[in-house]
Amino acid sequence: MEAKDLKNKADNFNPEHKEGPVASAIEKYTSKLPSDLFLWAALGSMAVSATLKIMKKDEEALFVGQWPAPFLLLGLYNKIVKEAGFENDK
Repeated sequence: MEAKDLKNKADNFNPEHKEGPVASAIEKYTSKLPSDLFLWAALGSMAVSATLKIMKKDEEALFVGQWPAPFLLLGLYNKIVKEAGFENDK
């Protein structure tokens, strides 16, 4: 019975599917950024990482080489916000 009650509480927690104030504020600003910005940031960090690797700065190359995935994920988030994001929440 507890599992069913918990499911009912979860289903009715946010019935309007509205974002909270923090997410809305972030989406207000990130939706203004062009999606290309994140793609170029990812490609640029790959180039910097490769350059550092060539310069035998392996630790720095590994550090910068981890940036492309987060940049691409932020770009995806940005795209989703623009397509179905905060404007539909108002």
